[in-house]
Amino acid sequence: MNVFERYAPFIQDYIYHSGWQSLRGVQNAAGEAIFGTEENVLLTASTASGKTEAAFFPILTLLDENPSKTVGVLYIAPLKALINDQFGRLSELCEEEGIVVTRWHGDAAVSRKQKLLRHPSGILQITPESLEAMLINKHMEIPALFGDLRFIVIDEIHSLLRADRGLQTFCLIERLCRLAGCSPRRIGLSATIGNPEDAGRFLAAGSGRGTIIPRFDGGREVWRLSMEHFYNTEPQADDGLETPADTPVMEPATDHAPQGADPGIGYIFEHTRGKKCLVFTNSREECESVCQSLRQYCEANHEPDRFLIHHGNLSASYRESAEEEMKDDDSLMSVCATATLELGIDIGRLERAFQIDAPFTVSGFLQRMGRTGRRGDPPEMWFVMREDHQEARAMLPDTIPWYLVQGIALVQLYAEERFVEPPRMDRLPYSLLYHQTMSTLASCGEMTPSALASRVLTLSCFHRVTQDDYRLLLHHLLETDHIQRTEQGGLILGLAGERVVSQYKFYAVFQENIEYTVHAGSEQLGTIVKPPPVGDKIAIAGRVWVVDEVDHKRRDVYCTLVKGNIPAFFGLVAGDIHTRILEKMQEVLSGDRQYPYLMPHARCRLAQARDVFQKSRMSRRPLVHLGGNMWALFPWLGSYAFLALERFLKIRCAKQLGLKGLNASRPYYMQFTLQVDETEFYAIVSEEAEKPLDPMELVYPGENPVFEKYDEYLPPLLVQKGFACGVLDVDGMKQRVLSWKKFGGNQDAESADSLHDL
Repeated sequence: MNVFERYAPFIQDYIYHSGWQSLRGVQNAAGEAIFGTEENVLLTASTASGKTEAAFFPILTLLDENPSKTVGVLYIAPLKALINDQFGRLSELCEEEGIVVTRWHGDAAVSRKQKLLRHPSGILQITPESLEAMLINKHMEIPALFGDLRFIVIDEIHSLLRADRGLQTFCLIERLCRLAGCSPRRIGLSATIGNPEDAGRFLAAGSGRGTIIPRFDGGREVWRLSMEHFYNTEPQADDGLETPADTPVMEPATDHAPQGADPGIGYIFEHTRGKKCLVFTNSREECESVCQSLRQYCEANHEPDRFLIHHGNLSASYRESAEEEMKDDDSLMSVCATATLELGIDIGRLERAFQIDAPFTVSGFLQRMGRTGRRGDPPEMWFVMREDHQEARAMLPDTIPWYLVQGIALVQLYAEERFVEPPRMDRLPYSLLYHQTMSTLASCGEMTPSALASRVLTLSCFHRVTQDDYRLLLHHLLETDHIQRTEQGGLILGLAGERVVSQYKFYAVFQENIEYTVHAGSEQLGTIVKPPPVGDKIAIAGRVWVVDEVDHKRRDVYCTLVKGNIPAFFGLVAGDIHTRILEKMQEVLSGDRQYPYLMPHARCRLAQARDVFQKSRMSRRPLVHLGGNMWALFPWLGSYAFLALERFLKIRCAKQLGLKGLNASRPYYMQFTLQVDETEFYAIVSEEAEKPLDPMELVYPGENPVFEKYDEYLPPLLVQKGFACGVLDVDGMKQRVLSWKKFGGNQDAESADSLHDL
């Protein structure tokens, strides 16, 4: 098929005016799949490869040939910022043909939404949360809005594959299609899909169609990578060592540093000068701290402030200002950011990205690096790994630079194996089950129990939920007044349920904290949790403020700008690290391979860690003696298998092992005392792993392990079952423990309790 000739004339004109010489591989492949079949399509291609155009050129062509009587395309994206960015690109593409593009999220104009309701047409861009709100509040208008919906485009689909938010999105798609009586094709877009076949099944669930995953030559990937390590105070790992003459040295050269300066931050400060960069952190708290420190470097060096900040707790004005500054190719400002700038927003000609410490996932690493190199240059990322000097009495596990090793593992997993985290397909999403039950009742009104079950339980993501589970949930909700039974025997929302559903935060299924809005004069800075007393200081928007007033009733904080440097707190966020990453970390430590992107400090620090790894016998066996009755276990398991192992040791094995004082540094290692020797440890735990194990055994007596947002409203039995059977990776844990059986029969020639080499 000649895909270009198949495009509508206005698409061809757009390509000519854009100066394109030819179509890219992804665009030809997408055109053939969308034009030539009626199946769903999953497009996986590198960042800035033209996936958006690859999907929309044929979609808009088909709509041009056969216009839809309602909204023709529903575009779902995980971030408002991504919608805002794509809105400009799609509007330019559709303007000449008169195709309407409408944004629908919390920051979008109400007048444009009302216009769409009066005259449904074109493309609607929306977040999952806004789609949830629409299904509840505009229930009667859904058929008129989407009755002739042809396509649903899900952007950055990888971000929806491993948590409740993704399952919610596909529940909403199924509910909308049933209500509107439409059967649109689904088009998934992502640069970072690990197992395309699994992702394709996830995309297709409940659609009645298969998924085509076009194959094409994406060209050779070229990266510019560096990874440097810094102790937070001098000296550095290689101080006093002779450096080979051909080794590149990239030290900070700042003439002036703030008091108590952090060498890693100084390194970033120096190497962002005269450039437009992104500085990624793994938390909003760290983002605030890094921005404060970089601005203090500007002040100490008598330079204008050249750093902006972007994260989810900032007000829309601060976030959008940073986005606009980034899009200006003449700007030399840099932005400190979290995952809010990780996804596919086009933020202009960025010269490099910095990553402080290792992200949790290969996917996150690829997305963040992919923010650069969007105008023909290779993507460029500089990792900056930081740690404190170990105290003289530090135990063995604390001497390993875990973030440095994790960063190397992330890079090598993709470079060598093209590994990216797969979807989590077989969870028990009871929290989401509560949410979708309440949402369905809020939108539909009174329903019989059987009608409600047929609406909710038949959604694809609840395929593991039994009717008995659902009956238990409904009885509990009746007892707690989240739902009520009418005189006719139907079910409606109860008073407690009304209070939950009426809050705007109900639309989201991800965990949120109770937040206070922060004001400085006429400016709204963003939100924080746990506001301090009047007179204390807070950190937000990359600066420090003194609190003038706290209104707890309205949840408002009023403050004034001051100088200083203090930590911020926006609530706790858990990391989800895959087992394959931990296994690769073990390979990195046990090997002798040199990685060309490691800079001098990092190269030296890795060599030190490898030396400790070999001398401590960590390379031979997972259990290492620390002295006395104290041991350390290095299971090399991801977050959820590690958590299962903790509980397995405490519940199944503790008495036989004489195990006490287990202290875990998830997911790297756990320390404890034992009353048995090493051989007995392996024999006992492998023998216990061979016995049948009901995951429910790993729930502590009386425990209610609330894990997801709406778990608190569930009956305790479902909370426990969802955690044990849907969160804990019991199979992965048992497989690892059984692999230790070989250590339980005989003892090494070397002494089990000797660490004299260290």
